[in-house]
Amino acid sequence: MGKVTGFLEIERRDRGYNPAADRIRNFKEFVIPLSEEATKDQASRCMSCGIPYCHNGCPVNNQIPDWNDLVYHGDWANALRNLHSTNNFPEFTGRICPAPCEASCTLNLQDAPVTIKTIECAIVDRGWKEGWIVPEPAKTLTGKRVAIVGSGPAGLAAAQQLARAGHEVHVFEKHAKAGGLLRYGIPDFKMEKHLIDRRIKQMEGEGVVFHYNINVGIDRSIADLKANYDAVIMAGGAEKPRDIPVPGRDLAGIHFAMDFLPQQNRRVSHEPVKSNAPILANGKHVVVIGGGDTGSDCIGTSIRQGALSVTQIEIMPQPPEKENKLLTWPNWPMKMRTSSSQQEGAERDFAVNTVSFEGEDGAVKALHCVHVDEKFQPIPGTEFSIAADLVLLAMGFVSPLHDGMVSELGAELDPRGNVKADTMHYKTSVEKVYATGDMRRGQSLVVWAIREGRQAARAVDLDLMGKTTLPR
Repeated sequence: MGKVTGFLEIERRDRGYNPAADRIRNFKEFVIPLSEEATKDQASRCMSCGIPYCHNGCPVNNQIPDWNDLVYHGDWANALRNLHSTNNFPEFTGRICPAPCEASCTLNLQDAPVTIKTIECAIVDRGWKEGWIVPEPAKTLTGKRVAIVGSGPAGLAAAQQLARAGHEVHVFEKHAKAGGLLRYGIPDFKMEKHLIDRRIKQMEGEGVVFHYNINVGIDRSIADLKANYDAVIMAGGAEKPRDIPVPGRDLAGIHFAMDFLPQQNRRVSHEPVKSNAPILANGKHVVVIGGGDTGSDCIGTSIRQGALSVTQIEIMPQPPEKENKLLTWPNWPMKMRTSSSQQEGAERDFAVNTVSFEGEDGAVKALHCVHVDEKFQPIPGTEFSIAADLVLLAMGFVSPLHDGMVSELGAELDPRGNVKADTMHYKTSVEKVYATGDMRRGQSLVVWAIREGRQAARAVDLDLMGKTTLPR
């Protein structure tokens, strides 16, 4: 424990934001890091609890009190080593993770948890700045070959772990660049893509081979991968979006969020947009259906594109402003949260069901809605309409895409349509084939993807070699 009385003497302080009026003019990150001294002060607030609930709150089981203590004492290099021992990509989680570890912090009982996410990001950013993060190729090679389908956080984590164990690792990605939803779903104002590029360069230095523009199941069969590799890991993610089958759904101007967001990310990265009909919000009244992170990303992107107005609706009731700590802690609480994008100028409404869309000349012009009760039944007399020129559906994802690889493989699926595999062995019902990340568990967080990728890598290494030194 760094400073015994730190949590008593120093108040919680977190990173700030550039003013909304400035940050909405571009797609750059706008978080203002704390100074080194301020970060050390925040690390000193860690109580080093006898039972560190933050460990359970963190899906990758970061050893949070340990690296808080190291940061407080200025030992940044060892803090980085400790952080990397459980998390391959802390610069990703330090930017886009919702920080369930902070909800689990003992100091959150007083609404003042340690700024764990901020400290994590500071450690890894310091590591890149100092040149401490370099390729770590395996000293000996096993002669085993592993194919990984999908280069999102689960696939990347599995690839890095297996390469460091000495296996020949090949990653197959259907897009032009690696990263999955990190690259094509997360807007640049939340995470700039050079952060992914430098990790890919590190992994290539460790021997990982990336194959782009190859959609396994369409451009190359998974049977071919099975024949040429000792193991195949399916890490393709959950990409089938939840739809809203109501009258008027076929009108122009109604799009899934993941048709909208990747276009803007490609513009920022100077990639071809790959669409004959660009989806843009400039000069339009935008309605976002769905209240999660993807909905917030649609809001921030629409505002930066010059939308006239942005309204966000969701079917769930408005959560309470504050949780009952004695009932919820140390678990993730359901409470009212306002994202940085929502702060930039979106109207929000809760307990709203979309009944139909109204159009003019084949294009959407309005939504007809009604408020619902706690059982999602319409409340008579609460009908209303919202003007809309662009509607973005951000209601989550139901399963992996089945066309192509999943249907060709013929592996057993769970009741939700995910590829069935347990969290110990990650094996599918097909020999030599494993499943991990969102493709196995369904739509989830980047931290869960990294955890599953690491655990799947350990399972594969154990099966191939009969033993493993990879951590679980």
